[in-house]
Amino acid sequence: MNDRHELTRLSAVALRALLQAREISAVELLEACIARIDTLNPYVNAITATSFDRARREALAADAAVARGEAVGILHGLPIGIKDLEETEGLLTTYGSPLYRANVPAQDNTLVRRVRAAGAIVVGKTNVPEMGAGANSFNPVWGATGNPFDPRLNAGGSSGGSAAALALDLVPLASGSDTGGSLRIPAAKCGVVGLRTSPGLVPSDRKPLGWTPIAVVGPMGRTVEDTWLQLAATVGQSGSDPLGYPFAMSATMEGRAPTDLSALRIGYTEDFGVCEVDDEIRAVFRRKIAFLRGKVAVCEPVEVDFEGAHRCFDVLRAEAFVAGLQKAYETNPDLLGPNPRANYEMGIGLGLADCVRAHADQTRLFRRFQTLFDRYDVILSPTTPVSPFAWAQPYLKSVNGVELENYYRWLSLTYVVTLATNPALSLPCGVDHRGMPFGLQMIGAFRGDLALLDAARAFETLFATADETRRPIPDAAKLRESTVDLKSIVTHPPVLDAVAASHVSASAV
Repeated sequence: MNDRHELTRLSAVALRALLQAREISAVELLEACIARIDTLNPYVNAITATSFDRARREALAADAAVARGEAVGILHGLPIGIKDLEETEGLLTTYGSPLYRANVPAQDNTLVRRVRAAGAIVVGKTNVPEMGAGANSFNPVWGATGNPFDPRLNAGGSSGGSAAALALDLVPLASGSDTGGSLRIPAAKCGVVGLRTSPGLVPSDRKPLGWTPIAVVGPMGRTVEDTWLQLAATVGQSGSDPLGYPFAMSATMEGRAPTDLSALRIGYTEDFGVCEVDDEIRAVFRRKIAFLRGKVAVCEPVEVDFEGAHRCFDVLRAEAFVAGLQKAYETNPDLLGPNPRANYEMGIGLGLADCVRAHADQTRLFRRFQTLFDRYDVILSPTTPVSPFAWAQPYLKSVNGVELENYYRWLSLTYVVTLATNPALSLPCGVDHRGMPFGLQMIGAFRGDLALLDAARAFETLFATADETRRPIPDAAKLRESTVDLKSIVTHPPVLDAVAASHVSASAV
């Protein structure tokens, strides 16, 4: 293809087919992605540290393997962005924290090792909030990630860099992770797909509390089929994750019987009974539901009992931050930003009774929520309670005039689902009242990840037929008119050693 963007805008599944048929080369695809990153990344700051030299060597090797007729992995030759919370061998991994400005891991973690083994080519890291804390991807190491539809606004988080990179066709695949919505929220704000997987489906070896189900890693893509493809390369038991379990799935959705929308039973809720949601977002959600009604077997509101969910999540989240940040806090608490420090200090103020109560509450919430799937196949809600706001505003302080208790309370539409542990997916569903992407949160049955993806593909096909629900595409030409300074909060550039320096782009800081 002569037009590099014509190549990068193709789905990962389509690119995979072209690579296997030798109609394009891995080198050609990689260079198209690098050109796209060089052109557009300065306007959104989605990609941070890059590994272009290594990626070029791997692309040459990928093409040579295909030429020799060797068996190749399911992601063979596909460029991928890796969230900057995942350890990457030889490539700067900062977690967005000044504590890790010069951290160059000696080995990949399990997730990265699996995507590489499947043939994916890591082109760089994607931006995050400091230590992954919050749903606005800005930090003092790399700066902020702007929304690809308006870089003055936030791209969500903590997988904001991945979502923005996908939306702008910088890479065909990107990794994400999710505790309270860190994968779903940026997918919703940037108009891409993000799947919060069932705990243990994709192993995570970076959790210090391996038995907690609230933090997971998972795939992001521009389409449901792309999301499935990345998932297939990463599932399965690992000795690094005690929640892991054996799992097998096909490499692609090809050949799977399509979900019959007319037989689907849909339940929906605007707020789960406990979440603050902007009135205009409620109105947008009602329009989306009206579009669906009549196209499925059942589409009706549900009553969800999530009483006590906020305090439950507060405690479980704080436990995880205490486990992860204890050494850093005890060394020098001033090196932690306000969000991670607030989580840690909340945690050390808790007692055993608080922790026991939270775990018991989660069990109760889980059991109540599962009963809904006796009547419904999928439950729907908005993914976020408001349209994207300015990234310079660290977090949302109020909704409809109601003051929120803390910096992450505005994530409650996603974190109440985290507590239930069901798989959940954010699917692009047109735009909201401000013309920004609107994400529909789809929640599946317990460990029903594949059935959820099947249903999401059916919704995606339906949504593509109407302006009201079609996936929005950012205007790159308009983006290039931006003069927003996304690096204004960087305190110092990362300190790189000789190994890392060759893998970081000159514009990365």
